[in-house]
Amino acid sequence: MTAESAVTTCYRHPRVESHVRCTRCDRYICPSCMREASVGHQCVGCVKEGARTVRQARTVFGGRISAVPLVTYVLIGLNVLAYLAELARSSVVDRFGMRGAGLRDTDGAHYLWQYPYGSMHAEGLVGGEWERLLTSAFLHMPPDDGIGVLHLVMNMASLWTVGRVVEAQLGRVRYLALYLLSALGGSVLVLLAAPDTLTIGASGAIFGLGAAYYVMGRRLGYDMRSVNQHMGGLLLWLVLSAWVTSWEAHLGGLLAGGAVTLAYAYAPRDGRRTLVQTGACVALLALLLVLALVKVSDLTGGAGA
Repeated sequence: MTAESAVTTCYRHPRVESHVRCTRCDRYICPSCMREASVGHQCVGCVKEGARTVRQARTVFGGRISAVPLVTYVLIGLNVLAYLAELARSSVVDRFGMRGAGLRDTDGAHYLWQYPYGSMHAEGLVGGEWERLLTSAFLHMPPDDGIGVLHLVMNMASLWTVGRVVEAQLGRVRYLALYLLSALGGSVLVLLAAPDTLTIGASGAIFGLGAAYYVMGRRLGYDMRSVNQHMGGLLLWLVLSAWVTSWEAHLGGLLAGGAVTLAYAYAPRDGRRTLVQTGACVALLALLLVLALVKVSDLTGGAGA
């Protein structure tokens, strides 16, 4: 045997000399392919294969455990970007805020809804602008209106504080579904109770997260004194803010978020859990859309959008 034939090389990198074997498959591996194992080293392929056979840890609600609240980061980023868009173009609020029914003339002036509306243009959901149901939840008061930028700061602070806790328990997919359904629930109640009002803000979704935190606290056996204080603060703000903000969006988000989290928390903990949780979300989505369609049809005399 020659010295050249005795040289062993990495099975993934044939040109790299190697003298270490994978403890799992016994093939030679180079330093770039080595992964620390409980005993010796394993190759990249064996590590991936092992990961597939390891059962992923999940929370009581079925969410995958993750140390990084990625969805919360993304939602905060989207809200901030939307606010920057508002600063660049003030018309963003008028175009994408939640408005169930309104009228606009050729000069861009806004009027209260009436049907039939003659030569003016319908705007809002009655004008087919259904995206407002969700886009409004990412907009906030401009600096020269109401509490201005404080509106954004307060909502994002609440999202950061409560959102991280809720996301850690629900996992990213369930958490995102909860957030969007809460925002949608707030918009639908605005449509039902105050269709002529233009509303913006993430408050509906934030109230949904607050309701989720309360349900989670009871399900997980948290110290209910602090949880009840949190819920009491939300309800107090719901009442006090009725004169300056949209109580309809707050209440709608609270109810939708509570309903979704109840389904998450008390679904059977077996193979049916994901099916039950998904079914509850789909059922709530269908209910909200049907309510919105019926209201728009009523506003337009049965003609629809």
